[in-house]
Amino acid sequence: MTILKNALRGVATAAVLMGTTVTAFAADVTLNLHQFLPAQANVPKHILDVWADKVEAESEGRIKIARYPAMQLGGTPPELIGQVQDGIADIVWTVPGYSPGRFPQGEVFELPFMMTDAEATSRAYWDYAEANMLDKEYAPFKVIAVWVHGPGLIHSKEPITSVSDLNGVKLRAPTRVTNKMFSSLGATPVGMPVPAVPEALSKGVIDATVIPWEVTGALKVPELVENHTSFGDSSLYTTTFIFAMNKEKYMALPDDLKAVIDSNSGADVSAWAGKTMQDYDAPGLKFATDRGNNIIELGEDQVAEWKAAAANEEADWVEEMNGKGFDGQALLDQAKALIAKHSM
Repeated sequence: MTILKNALRGVATAAVLMGTTVTAFAADVTLNLHQFLPAQANVPKHILDVWADKVEAESEGRIKIARYPAMQLGGTPPELIGQVQDGIADIVWTVPGYSPGRFPQGEVFELPFMMTDAEATSRAYWDYAEANMLDKEYAPFKVIAVWVHGPGLIHSKEPITSVSDLNGVKLRAPTRVTNKMFSSLGATPVGMPVPAVPEALSKGVIDATVIPWEVTGALKVPELVENHTSFGDSSLYTTTFIFAMNKEKYMALPDDLKAVIDSNSGADVSAWAGKTMQDYDAPGLKFATDRGNNIIELGEDQVAEWKAAAANEEADWVEEMNGKGFDGQALLDQAKALIAKHSM
């Protein structure tokens, strides 16, 4: 209340000095939203900004969301999860896989060929996180939403159709699970956050990258490589995301403002965010097609080869989870059942 009174006093004083009438007041609370992509990229523009605008409107201006894209508050993308836990940022959007091993249960959705639809899988991810993670791995945060992107595919300097084409290819993959998969398929994985991809491609640090279509335009990937390998109705992989708020900042809000955050959190927000990401795959594909790039659409038999080559990844993950004290097979079965449920 003291902060608000001081803010109002400052506004009133400024108005007197300017010979104007006070018509607007400072927000009760300003929340800093920090993330790693440029402001014009699809996720900030069509998801994070839309969410923030809605929160501001529903709070009647009492909450202001200050947006800081492209790591403007400092640090690197892998540091975002620590920033929101420590209160350096109030809200972050990030990739849990940038902290390898910290959020093991959520990795199940990144296994090869787990998903084909981002909306259904994102809703499944929320249900799964609610059952297994919100009070454990995600307990340090107020989780707003979790989601996945649309079907992941390979963007490469040289054409890739068969698994053997990956041999010796220096390939950027986003998470521990995807790096492990591509290593087993013969590639040489090079881990890095997605903002580093354009420079790495242009300098030859990597020969290929795996990302969904929706972010290729922002990263200018179709201008840096000419070949794009998709997997029909299947998804070679996806990446999990977490949209989270500092728990202490959330708990300090008055109940009515907590309710605004709560009404813009959960399964529906997760599903909407996943669907929105996948919806923006189409413009990315069109941009590459219009440039005359080589769009490689694998047939069913070709996809079957990739599925067979990656088949051991599930069993390996289950064994790893068992070693961490989880029931790996139960987690895998639960995730698959939830995806199937929400795909109906």
